[in-house]
Amino acid sequence: MSDQSVILINLLKVEPGKQQALIALLKQNTETVIRTLPGWRATRLIAAEDGASVVIYSEWENPAAVAAMRADPRMKAYFPRIVELASLESILGTQVLGEIRPA
Repeated sequence: MSDQSVILINLLKVEPGKQQALIALLKQNTETVIRTLPGWRATRLIAAEDGASVVIYSEWENPAAVAAMRADPRMKAYFPRIVELASLESILGTQVLGEIRPA
């Protein structure tokens, strides 16, 4: 697993009425911190239509890059701000299928 990219999925269950505040926080952190970290490849934010959750889909070079991100002091300062708005569940894995409809 260490020689292939990994995908980190974070499921955030947001407090009622706080989805937009959470999205703003996630966007800001992605633009100012995540994009600067070694090993980061891509991030997508997905907002549930019912306002109850947000999914962060991010791609990293390897598990070590994810561990380094989590240990970064800027991220450690950021995590408590997330917990004020939502609960957080994480899954780290590798892609086993990718299908895209041809144009």
